[in-house]
Amino acid sequence: MIWPSTVLGAVAGFAIASIPGGLLGALLGQVVDRRLRMASWAQLRERLGGPAQTDDDQLLFLMLGRLAKCDGRVLPQHIEQVRLEMQRLRLDEVAQRRAIEAFSRGKTGRDNLRTPLRSQSRNATPLLSACWRVANAAGRVSRTERELILLWGTWLGVSVHANESLRTGGQSMPVSSAYQQALRLLGVTAQSERAEIKRAYRLLLSRHHPDKLQGSGASVDQVRAATDKTRELHQAYEVVRKRHGF
Repeated sequence: MIWPSTVLGAVAGFAIASIPGGLLGALLGQVVDRRLRMASWAQLRERLGGPAQTDDDQLLFLMLGRLAKCDGRVLPQHIEQVRLEMQRLRLDEVAQRRAIEAFSRGKTGRDNLRTPLRSQSRNATPLLSACWRVANAAGRVSRTERELILLWGTWLGVSVHANESLRTGGQSMPVSSAYQQALRLLGVTAQSERAEIKRAYRLLLSRHHPDKLQGSGASVDQVRAATDKTRELHQAYEVVRKRHGF
């Protein structure tokens, strides 16, 4: 993390009044950085009216914001899945704040994503996979969401078939099979009562949520596995909940 105003203040102060000036300039620059929440040279350029640069994580959350809002309303399931994506990437506090800002900006639909996506073909699979996870979070992918993800795939140089295969991790699954798999994942049956299904879901979620690994020294692979498991539980519960009408 770089505090641009702090660096500039220190350099300017040193040039004017040697070490005391450098210390005073750094102190004043730190105040500016904290007040304007600037932690990179790109953010300083944007504040000064220059072209903003979008890093890979910002681009992803711009896409997720646009996707979550494309049907007019951001659902709680979308928010939860976006939070899981941040955990999956193991973003620090500053990166999380920037991701949230990018997500909010993405919801406005003002950013032209075509140009940055055309230069991100190397990251096409993780970008599109995250988009499908967010779209699937509510239990079904709307027509608008699907068309948007397919359009982004075109800009990333991914065929429709390859893009669609990312929707279910590389394989298609009939609705009935998805329901049966969801029941097995939750450890319930088609005859289970509503309360039993909810109880099983909450118990599994509590057991596998990646938040339980914070501060435990868990590896990146362990956090990703917990995040994937939690996402699968969310999706399974949505499938069963909608099938049972509650």
